Amino acid sequence: MKLTDFSALTFDCYGTLIDWETGILAGLRPLAARTGDQLGDDVILAAFGRNEAAQEAETPDMIYSQLLGVVFGRIARDWGLTVTAEEAARFGASIPDWPAFPDTADALRYLKQHYKLGILSNVDRRSFAGSNQRLGVTFDWIMTAEDIGSYKPSPRNFEYMIETLARDGVEKAKILHTAESLFHDHLPANRFGLASCWIFRRHDKEGFGATSRPAEMPRIDFRFNSLGDMADAHRKETGGASPGT
Repeated sequence: MKLTDFSALTFDCYGTLIDWETGILAGLRPLAARTGDQLGDDVILAAFGRNEAAQEAETPDMIYSQLLGVVFGRIARDWGLTVTAEEAARFGASIPDWPAFPDTADALRYLKQHYKLGILSNVDRRSFAGSNQRLGVTFDWIMTAEDIGSYKPSPRNFEYMIETLARDGVEKAKILHTAESLFHDHLPANRFGLASCWIFRRHDKEGFGATSRPAEMPRIDFRFNSLGDMADAHRKETGGASPGT
């Protein structure tokens, strides 16, 4: 199997293209400090991942920015704290402030020359529009939890994605689903027979960060530590050729 076997790349956004852990920590470290304990980043991210997954399962049709506000309140309660509605809403509205990974925009611009690109993300349209300004490309498809009415890893999200691309003439065998989260993306991709590429952003860290631990290790067809590494691997496969050469 080669990267050049595919005609479309579908991306998770947060954790893969956007450095959501930096954004999450910026919003939660001040809350953690109020506990009076020395809560490390791993503890903070694990609290987020646990509460986010639970809330997504409980309210699959809630807009993500609103859901993040609820998650903020859940974490505060876990830590024995009380927060205001304004504090929760501010955290929920912070998504457009989360930075892109340094390699993301250049890699996407390169990959756009060779593939159609899609987003399959647990986000709402308005929040993604803010993030998209950091990504540097126009996506062929943007598929959000708000559009679908459920959150990954729900099978419904992958059904929606496969059907959307099929309407544009892209068969499942030509899709390479590209993501960091084993829990949200790679396990369900396996169940649908999708090829997948793991952008292992946490390769130099322990644990699963802001995502839940997968029930099992999924099959991975490609693995790179960054999107830049993926773009470099494609260049190597093609000898650096531009489209049409």
